[in-house]
Amino acid sequence: MTTEFDSLNLHPQLVQALTERGYITPTPIQAGLIPLMLSGADVIGQAQTGTGKTAAFALPILQNLEPDNKLPQALILVPTRELAIQVADAFYEYGVHLGARVLAVYGGAPYGRQITRLNKGVEIVVATPGRLIDLLKRGAINLRLVKTVVLDEADEMLNMGFIEDVETILSETPETRQTALFSATLPKPIRRLAEKYMREPESVTIQREQVTAEMIEQRCYLVNERDKMAALTRLYEVEDVTSALIFVRTRVRTGELANELTVRGFAAEALNGDLSQDARERTLRRFRNKQIKVLVATDVAARGLDIDDISHVFNYDLPDDPEMYVHRVGRTGRAGKTGLAITLVTPRQKNRLASVERFTHQKFTFLPLPTETDIEQRRENDLREKINIWLQRGRYKRELEIVNELVEAGTDPLELAAVALKMARASEKQRPIAAISEVKNEEPKKRKFDRGGGRKFGRNRHRRGERSDRRSKVSHEQDMVRVTFSLGRADGIRPADVVGTIAHHANIPGHSIGKIFIEDKHTIVDVSESMADKVLSKNVDYKFKRQSVSVEKV
Repeated sequence: MTTEFDSLNLHPQLVQALTERGYITPTPIQAGLIPLMLSGADVIGQAQTGTGKTAAFALPILQNLEPDNKLPQALILVPTRELAIQVADAFYEYGVHLGARVLAVYGGAPYGRQITRLNKGVEIVVATPGRLIDLLKRGAINLRLVKTVVLDEADEMLNMGFIEDVETILSETPETRQTALFSATLPKPIRRLAEKYMREPESVTIQREQVTAEMIEQRCYLVNERDKMAALTRLYEVEDVTSALIFVRTRVRTGELANELTVRGFAAEALNGDLSQDARERTLRRFRNKQIKVLVATDVAARGLDIDDISHVFNYDLPDDPEMYVHRVGRTGRAGKTGLAITLVTPRQKNRLASVERFTHQKFTFLPLPTETDIEQRRENDLREKINIWLQRGRYKRELEIVNELVEAGTDPLELAAVALKMARASEKQRPIAAISEVKNEEPKKRKFDRGGGRKFGRNRHRRGERSDRRSKVSHEQDMVRVTFSLGRADGIRPADVVGTIAHHANIPGHSIGKIFIEDKHTIVDVSESMADKVLSKNVDYKFKRQSVSVEKV
């Protein structure tokens, strides 16, 4: 059987493996990059998850392998353990008829097993930077014969603070190597990395995910921050959720939200960086096998997930970066299936939503949340549907005998049916319909001008009133304490980084962090007075991108 992959001059055994897996036509990035990589050129692929980029670099690497060589010939660097496992599995599947030897190297797994495999000989190593650095220091891996290096999801490795490790690893490989860099975005540090370590790279850019795709429906709901949980459970009551990803800002919040949902009768599990590799794999296995329907995750923890049948994506916390919104939404509506993306927006976040609209060239409309009447009606409709299904099945012989016995004993049949329905609805007591407060639909504040004509907004908020607010030692929020964070705008700090770092290291809930003022070299943060001692504890070792950070009371 011939396929369009034949036109790319791939080895017949590679084409056979692709055909057996139902891959007929190359994706745009595969068609563009495979010939370039086969020619030995350095390449930059700007593409996102779901575009087929793994096969775009895996197939040329497999094609160019030299047999009977124990040392690694190809090295693929990835940001997360999950992605390392997925990429290694893809190499194995594509190279199954070539007998390719592939090893995934990542933290959280025993060193001994990985070192044993390396000693036996592997041709392809897929690794996270941290564990690979450790193996290099131990002298357990030799990269002197590596012919191709792939930097996959380079922008995420930058965000996670791995770029220095990447440079160290590249220095251990031959200068004559072929280098392929894949990244959804190309910020300046990634461009500098390419200029330093790549030789006249050819570029292939796949257009950003179109969030206006016909298969993805998007909805927005305006809610107060304190009502997000109530809003989420109301939506969950009326949606036909088969599998859902709920995105939150911090790893602490993943556990809090998963627990809250489970208590309310909606089984959910958290996916965050605190999980061991074994626990993470078990959680994902249960999710893929439909044993659990809901995962609550951070953006970093969800990187590399490749699951095609996610019915719903919930933006519980709106991301700071519009492009991250596109990444999240793109996880549903895959493989020809429909999907739904739901975003909860607080009044203060309307400007941030506007930036998403500009980025996606799409206007969002706010919809009303389901009312108590809507939910009660849905519950009753579901009950009627279940009753009709059981009536059609007819598998209730013993139950009918019990009914006849009770009726013969004098029980009213209608009352008996009502009691049975009451018992069938007992689980609804676990799901009380929480009240939701009215949202003040505030319009974005207009720009204000002082008498001298200076604008009091954006970067010019250093006028009299705003500067005094930032420098005040006393928080302007009730029951809050003001602290300073020793990194600022010059260090690439964003509000999400501040919340995530403090919440994780001090082990406090993200919602206990209030106003954040980011200056050039430091950041001022308001934290809940009840949590101040934990935040300022001398036992807390704060780190951001492997850099030590100090937090002190103002």
